[in-house]
Amino acid sequence: MSSAGNEPVSDGQPPAAPMRAIRSFVRREGRITPAQKHALEELWPRYGVEFDGHTPLVPAQMFGRSAPLVVEIGFGSGAHLAAAARGRPDADFLGIEVHRPGVGRLLQDLAAAGLGNVRVICADAVEVLRQGLPAGSVDEIFILFPDPWPKKRHHKRRLIQPGFAALLAQALRAGGRLRLATDWADYAAHMLAVLQAEPRLRNTAAAGFAPRPATRPTTRFEARGLRAGHAVFDLDYERV
Repeated sequence: MSSAGNEPVSDGQPPAAPMRAIRSFVRREGRITPAQKHALEELWPRYGVEFDGHTPLVPAQMFGRSAPLVVEIGFGSGAHLAAAARGRPDADFLGIEVHRPGVGRLLQDLAAAGLGNVRVICADAVEVLRQGLPAGSVDEIFILFPDPWPKKRHHKRRLIQPGFAALLAQALRAGGRLRLATDWADYAAHMLAVLQAEPRLRNTAAAGFAPRPATRPTTRFEARGLRAGHAVFDLDYERV
């Protein structure tokens, strides 16, 4: 895939709606192990991408080649991201995560596996999508088991909102895919309603949920939901 460069690609649609200032995450640093701390210090120059909040990113420069670009937002400890990158050496993977312990864990795994097709940004995905990724530059986006913010008064913090759906559609190329999963039924219904209302996204499963991809490894968050007796809901959208 050729890089779109620094200029946004016009697709005839109005610019994505501005996002609200409410964040979908709280920076809970938690406990960073010595190994994760070492990885953040030693491996960040190899895998990390510094994002200043406004300078557009150029994927071909980040990876040193032109290849299909896959983005995972909120990758947690990075199990899915590392497995996907290992299975698709022909594609480039960009992980976006705000929690440093998870970033450190992923960097450890990337170095141990010798993977060179992954880069990581430790920043708010809203800002990366809005200011960093050129329009039409992404082939596939994964958002797996985002924080469900289960209490009703916190629903406004949920990541999947109309403005964010517009940013996702803007980043994807025509024919690109958006894949999501959650184990919270009411959040699944909310996701479905929000994404169905975005005119640049088409549900590949008509108006319902998609089958679970056989290639997706079971992450820690999914396993925890399954142990709690939760059903898992997958969504698969195509950029039109």
